[in-house]
Order: sequence, then C-alpha cells, then structure tokens
Amino acid sequence: MSVTIRPLQQSDHADWRRLWTAYLEFYKATVSEEVYATTWRRLFAEGEFEPRGFIAVLDGKAVGLVHYLYHRSCWSLEGNCYLQDLFTDAETRGKGVGAALIKVVQDAAAERGVTNVYWMTHETNDTARKLYDRVARKTGFIEYDLL
Repeated sequence: MSVTIRPLQQSDHADWRRLWTAYLEFYKATVSEEVYATTWRRLFAEGEFEPRGFIAVLDGKAVGLVHYLYHRSCWSLEGNCYLQDLFTDAETRGKGVGAALIKVVQDAAAERGVTNVYWMTHETNDTARKLYDRVARKTGFIEYDLL
C-alpha cells in the first residue's frame, strides 16, 4: 500500500470538496458556497501568498488533503509557511498519509528557502496530536483570536 502525494489539479474538485467538507465537519465548522468557490479559485491563482494544496491518493482514491500558504515575518527574511488545513479519511489514519502530507509541505517550503513550517490543532484532537508530537516540536504558544 503506497500513498501518492501530488499538487491539487482542477480535476480534483469533487474529491477536494469532499475532503475539505469532512475536515470542516470534524471541527464543527461550515463555510458558505462563496468561500468554497473562492478558496478553490485561490488554490490555483498566481501570487506569492496565495494558498496551495496537495492531495493524497491511496489505491486510486483521494484520502487526504493539505492546504498551506506563505506569509512574511518580522523574524526572518524568508518568511513562514503556515500549514492551514490537514485532513485524512478516518480509515487511513495511522497509515502514514498525514505524515506524508506534512513532509511534502515541508519540502515545498524548503525549495522556496522557508524553514519555518507551523500549524495548530485543537487541544482535543488526540489522534492528530500523536502524529504532530512525533514529527514536530510543540512550541507551547497558545492561540488567541478576535472574533
């Protein structure tokens, strides 16, 4: 069983939508149709800071996705890479798909000269945190937002 990770393609729209919807549902979130359409368009738009994505395919089926984007930083010349959304189908968890998606983002960032790839997850996401604790450093920072 070998997972293939590749950049999103226009032909992936239905699989992307299914996977991203499942990700949003996991976090009990929804987005409007306008956000779905705009996000899909942005994933293929020209621009240094537009989001990008990869899809994971296992045995011919799309089983995971990741979105990431670059942004400037006051702490480095190269900027940072924010791994925004990472999701794998429940039946593929623990089979290396999530780790492979993280690695491909790390490699894409390195090609650009960016060494800081970071993300966040909810403190109750125990399954993902087991992976994250294995492949990354927990920084100890706590997120706040103004909604």
